[in-house]
Amino acid sequence: MKIPLTSGDWSEWQPWLAARAGELATAVAFSTRVPLPFPSAESGGVAALGPSAWALPLAGLLVGIAGAAVFALAHHLGIPDWPAAALAVAATMALTGCLHEDGLADTVDGFGGGATREQKLHIMRDSRIGTYGVAVLALSILIRAGAIASFPDTSAVAWALIAAHVAARATLPLLMFAVAPARSDGLSFTAGRPPAGSAAAAALLGVLVLIIGLGFLRALETVVALAILLFLIARLSTQQIGGQTGDVLGALEQISEIVVLLVAAR
Repeated sequence: MKIPLTSGDWSEWQPWLAARAGELATAVAFSTRVPLPFPSAESGGVAALGPSAWALPLAGLLVGIAGAAVFALAHHLGIPDWPAAALAVAATMALTGCLHEDGLADTVDGFGGGATREQKLHIMRDSRIGTYGVAVLALSILIRAGAIASFPDTSAVAWALIAAHVAARATLPLLMFAVAPARSDGLSFTAGRPPAGSAAAAALLGVLVLIIGLGFLRALETVVALAILLFLIARLSTQQIGGQTGDVLGALEQISEIVVLLVAAR
């Protein structure tokens, strides 16, 4: 992701911008149901996610804006705060196809239900959902809706949702960079380790949006909380299954989202 800073020649900037636009499209196509083309197998397929990881926070920006718009519309129609908050959460889930919710449920089912590393990984790959998964999904939705409903006005909700979805996805490249995949196949293994510059760019985008949306001091609190969470998830997943998977990344996104909303709602 080398930037041609020393050049004023458009011919050098054009291919760089085109490459970044392609990476952004890849991140949005993977993270949402927006009908953008995902790279074919000949173009790298899921392996294109590694270099595109910097753009995951921008995909989160789109999701946060959608949730904020639904909450604002519901509020305008006179719908009470709790149902409006639930509709906002539902909108973000619909736009993402419950991608990260699925990862959270599978991770909790696997970590809670398996006795060995192999059993945990087997449960996580099973498409069926268990009691642990159902319980944690219910808690995730309730906590997010409750936090959103507690904000005093729609502008605060909008910034909190945008900050939560951007910052939560900014943590994913960091975990992918720091912790090796637990499997020798699957999404996380195929995507690979993102370049250091891509992970750093994602983190920078997350911090920037947190500062804009929550203010410097509240953003600082959030960054510290997310850093602690990232460390704990990295350690737990390494102890449980010997690394990270796509499901663990989904769980990290969900918990990070909750952390940002709870800090913002204080």
